[in-house]
Amino acid sequence: MKFSKLPLLFAALLTGCVGNMNPTGGNGKPDYPYFVTTKPLIVKKIAVPAGTTLVYEESWLKKGKQDKMLSESKLTAINLPVGATINWGGVPITSISQFFNSEMRGFTVYADFSKLDKSQTNRFIEMWQSCDDNLGIAIKNRDDWSFNPDNIVDVQSCSVLYQRYFKDNKEQQRFLDEMYTEMMKSGRRN
Repeated sequence: MKFSKLPLLFAALLTGCVGNMNPTGGNGKPDYPYFVTTKPLIVKKIAVPAGTTLVYEESWLKKGKQDKMLSESKLTAINLPVGATINWGGVPITSISQFFNSEMRGFTVYADFSKLDKSQTNRFIEMWQSCDDNLGIAIKNRDDWSFNPDNIVDVQSCSVLYQRYFKDNKEQQRFLDEMYTEMMKSGRRN
């Protein structure tokens, strides 16, 4: 047997021993409960338009589309209607998702810079735009996903380019520190 085939053999043996580790079976995905708003609402202290999809934690009792909103404490994502954005810190965003690791207090905000009003830019927005479309935000209060400087604790990530996870990378940490400082300045001016 050639050495290059050993990893494939090992993977095949491992798969056979542990079986399919996908809890939903096959290539399926969980059927998370969700609700589509029929009128403008305030959700997690954010004004969202009609047609916004609110996605909730997986539940064996609730699956798929729901007839009414579920508890905000179970909310994991806010997805605006296709083509719609709302202003978050001066940036048009399309969605917000709670951090996958529920032990972490925060969420990821997804921007649509094609709809950004260039005349309204500042250093925070320029930094966000320089690294991509998503920004990870650490917060104090899980009930507030708005651009509230009193609730924002830190910038955890800016795309995959800058991550707090890489603590030894001084450049990444410096960028995120400066971005947080500029975010706070921007939030205090508004």
